[in-house]
Amino acid sequence: MTALLVALGAAVGAPLRYLTDQVMRARFGTAFPWGTLAVNVAGSFLLGLLLGLPLSPGLVALLGTGFCGALTTYSTFSWEILAMARRRERIAAAGYALLSITAGVGAAVIGGALAHSLSSPG
Repeated sequence: MTALLVALGAAVGAPLRYLTDQVMRARFGTAFPWGTLAVNVAGSFLLGLLLGLPLSPGLVALLGTGFCGALTTYSTFSWEILAMARRRERIAAAGYALLSITAGVGAAVIGGALAHSLSSPG
């Protein structure tokens, strides 16, 4: 049953990642990977929020592992950094890596803090 919940969440997360990337490319161009950055930061926030809430294991599988796991993408993030470096855009690659990691971890912390404040009595 858990595997089915993960698959259902992923069936929504993966197309949303693709659509987000397409919208960001159309709006901002392809010089910087805004789509990957957006989904990774948003997914990190959402995962921090979800894991900070008292949710059932089934909801965590559906929304956390399935949806957030398919929405976010470490492989594309890594490939984009490598592609920038190969184009000799080393400063941009390093900046993208630093921005992505800092914003992703920060978003997860903020999501967790929000969950804590929402689930705390009073």
